[in-house]
Amino acid sequence: MEAKLLNGIALAYMGDACLDQFVRAYLLRQGITKPHELQRGAIRFVSAKAQNTIVQTLLSEVFFTEEEENYYRRGRNAQSHTKPKNCDIQTYRRSTGFEAVLGYLFLTEQHERIEQICQRAVEIIEIGENDE
Repeated sequence: MEAKLLNGIALAYMGDACLDQFVRAYLLRQGITKPHELQRGAIRFVSAKAQNTIVQTLLSEVFFTEEEENYYRRGRNAQSHTKPKNCDIQTYRRSTGFEAVLGYLFLTEQHERIEQICQRAVEIIEIGENDE
């Protein structure tokens, strides 16, 4: 499969799974084992609102490569026929762009880079919650 040929929504589909897997492993490593706590904990990181915060921070830090930013824009600008339930359309689109970056990296087997981005994403959310 040629990742460069996939649309942003398809890349985001894969990226969503990458982030979800990383977050689940992170939560288990934190010693969280109760299903309700795992679910609640995961939402802190994988919700569109959280991903919007993550991607805005990563963009401001110039964390993405130029190529990753191109895939971010592809995902963000992709026409989705679903309507977000718990956020505005801009938040939803930016989170889709973030997921598209992860999907692209996964499909091009850049697993170390996924690890770097996901680790930074967790730090952004954890630090942000501690500042509140």
